[in-house]
Amino acid sequence: MSTAAGDAGGLEVRVDRIRCVGTGLCAAAAPADVQLGPDGRAVPRHARAEASERLTEAAEMCPTEALTVHLAATGELVAPLD
Repeated sequence: MSTAAGDAGGLEVRVDRIRCVGTGLCAAAAPADVQLGPDGRAVPRHARAEASERLTEAAEMCPTEALTVHLAATGELVAPLD
């Protein structure tokens, strides 16, 4: 992923809290962008995130695909990609 995606309005991290099973893989891979909430499920740390390999990796690692990363400006899916 290029840093140009982050420069064009940033990224939006979304968590489907119904699908999330709280493995913590995402929070371990991208601790600046994702944390586990009091209920043990993932929550984004910020409304917008900068493009980073760690964040993309975190979305790719999620076993339930509960974590997704989108271009904030368009909503286009950045990760995970099939």
